[in-house]
Amino acid sequence: MNSPQKPVDRRSFLKSLGTAGAASAFITSKIFADVNQPSGLNTEQLAESPKSSVLPCRKLGKTGISIPVLANGVMFDVMSNFGILQANLMHGITYWDTAYSYGNGNSELGVGKFLKKHPEMRKKLFIVTKASGAFSSGQIEQRLQESLKRMNTDYIDMYYAPHGCSSGRQLSQDLENWVRSAKERGLIKYFGFSTHNNMADCLMAASKLDWIDAVMTTYNAAEMQRPQMQQAVQACFDAGIGVIAMKVILNMTRRQPDAECEIMTHFLEKGYTRAQALIKAVLSDERIASVCIRMEDATLLKSNVAAILDKTALTSDDLEALKVYSKAICSGYCAGCAEICEKASPEMPYVRDIMRYLMYHDSYGDTIYARELFAQIPSSVRAKLIQADYSRAEALCPQHMPISRLMTEAARKLA
Repeated sequence: MNSPQKPVDRRSFLKSLGTAGAASAFITSKIFADVNQPSGLNTEQLAESPKSSVLPCRKLGKTGISIPVLANGVMFDVMSNFGILQANLMHGITYWDTAYSYGNGNSELGVGKFLKKHPEMRKKLFIVTKASGAFSSGQIEQRLQESLKRMNTDYIDMYYAPHGCSSGRQLSQDLENWVRSAKERGLIKYFGFSTHNNMADCLMAASKLDWIDAVMTTYNAAEMQRPQMQQAVQACFDAGIGVIAMKVILNMTRRQPDAECEIMTHFLEKGYTRAQALIKAVLSDERIASVCIRMEDATLLKSNVAAILDKTALTSDDLEALKVYSKAICSGYCAGCAEICEKASPEMPYVRDIMRYLMYHDSYGDTIYARELFAQIPSSVRAKLIQADYSRAEALCPQHMPISRLMTEAARKLA
């Protein structure tokens, strides 16, 4: 142990919490034993988080509630990785973000398994889920009812629909009517949507609607450089709409080894990993209520928590390094401006989505989920994926993405 005369510096603190490696994972797996085992933590233990590692909170827009600045995107099979939910609570991560489709349903079922064992913990959690694949109010209602059953709860704290909004036109009067009804029936407390495509336009549309409580949007060091995105985030903030950031770690469709090596060297010398620096950069924007990151192992969770608990702010030099890095990786990062691709190649309306699935495959290593999503694209579109002409889309792409090559790569990896 360190004596009072020899405090742990930031580098050691981040390393001890975030890069403990296999030993840390082993110890954590022992502490957070499966709930079905006699040695599993009981509710009283779960409720007592160590004060030293409880995360700070921020207000979620006009809802007035406070949420942790770090949320777990549980887009994996929680049923076979149950201990991670308990690990979340030990660090004050009470914001759990799932969806109807995550883990082929096993994400929501895993949350339900936890709540069945610990029903008194429900009031301590902020549970978010999404109406995956639903396009009408009837489908959204059906998804919600099934999610409630899966998760053994009477209500959802935040419900997102559409799950993947790409246009303000999707925020219809029919959807508004359904939202008001669901709230009146006590099925949801708050409502919003998630967006990976045309994010700035979707956020601007939301800022004009009084029935949207929050939006979950792609937002990272690259998006922070875009004037349109900054204006859209400000519009939502001014309207009292909570903004949750996702895709914070800048996982790319196409790797840029030289740029990544340079930025990693810069931050490792200061005691941060690349991911920790990216998290701190987004949270330096106080308009962001929380960052939602997929964390399915204890080592990754601890690393992210360490970045947030570290009180040292990024310097102007650090932020400038991230800005330069964002420009350097532009040909490997899809910015989600789907309307450009759709107008340039109308016969291929799924370019942006396929880019994201390829990123899940390459950066997340989630090959099964990526292939499941790819399989949902109409077969007629998949059949002409390689033959389609992307030259105009490539010419107009602000990121200069090699779209044709990436679509060929997607057909090979995801089919």
